[in-house]
Amino acid sequence: MKGLTKWIIIALSLIFCIHAVSAFGVSAITIDPSGSLTPGTPVIVTYRVDFTASGSETFPSTNELDMSTDLEKPKWTYTLVLDGVETPQPANSGRMISVSGWILSYPAAVEESMKVTMEGTAPTVSTTSNKTIIQLQEVDSHNNIVSGSTVKREAVIVNVAEVQAKVAEKRSTLQTFRSHIDEKSAMGIDTAEAEAKYSEAKQKIDTAEKAPSTQYVQSFANLDAAQKAIDDGEAALDRAWAESEVTNAQVPITNVDGIIAWFKGNASTKDDAQLPAIIAKREVAVSYISTANDDVSNGNYAQARSKAQEAYDKGNESYTDALARQKVLLSGWQFPGLPNFGKLPIIPIIAVVVVVLAVVGYVIYRKRSHWDELG
Repeated sequence: MKGLTKWIIIALSLIFCIHAVSAFGVSAITIDPSGSLTPGTPVIVTYRVDFTASGSETFPSTNELDMSTDLEKPKWTYTLVLDGVETPQPANSGRMISVSGWILSYPAAVEESMKVTMEGTAPTVSTTSNKTIIQLQEVDSHNNIVSGSTVKREAVIVNVAEVQAKVAEKRSTLQTFRSHIDEKSAMGIDTAEAEAKYSEAKQKIDTAEKAPSTQYVQSFANLDAAQKAIDDGEAALDRAWAESEVTNAQVPITNVDGIIAWFKGNASTKDDAQLPAIIAKREVAVSYISTANDDVSNGNYAQARSKAQEAYDKGNESYTDALARQKVLLSGWQFPGLPNFGKLPIIPIIAVVVVVLAVVGYVIYRKRSHWDELG
């Protein structure tokens, strides 16, 4: 007896632990219009509920079928179909209606379904958001939702002013991007990639602005895509600017390389005392360019431009020094046997020689005149 009692208790426990399973299924759901909706849009929802017999009933008599919506001013009409015979039910209104199990419960042998039509209007929303268009749930006698019984369909209700504001915002951002492109183009910077991104962003914004209300969800997606195109375009513009600055910084280095080659190619100047300092400044400029190129590769475009400017300044300093030294060496006369003194300017030397000769000539002239007087 004790063993039998134990098994009875276990069996009862298992029975109470079994969760109720939904006794219906929903098919042929249509929502007209489909897609996103704007407030005030009339909406018609139709669907069919098929009841599956559980035990001796098509639907538990102690349960109820709840149907609800977020649409405004909803009106419900439904018809029971029993073995193919349609039986219209009284119309209802309200955002939720409950159909009692006493109405829906028939012997398991009966083929039962229900045709439902619900009409309403899309609600007003402060921000674009999802709203429930239709929801069905089976609720037991304790007001608990039966597991697996929830069927739900949603739609995006769009705040039109929000869409218009976002379109205006993106157009303003696009205009700013346009000004950046024109500015860099005037600087001689390659703007081809940025122009392509500008065209892409403009096309997305135009499409979003012209989209019908049922495609407003896609409008938001297009506006987000436009922003990404603008961001990518700005990055491309920034990169092109940095690359241009690095290229410009190479110019004075190339120039000084030519003069350094001149120094080294002449026996009288290859060991010039000022050449090492000129080369040292040139090497610093080259190292700055290398760092700038690394910054470009890493996407640090502002740092790349800054380092390119340092490279340009140092390279230009080296070039200026080299050019000045070359001019000095080319404008004078080299004393034979005195390479360390460099070259002395020819014009001052000639002037000194002329003066000396004039003085000597005057002295000789005076002496001869004196001799003539002594006669």
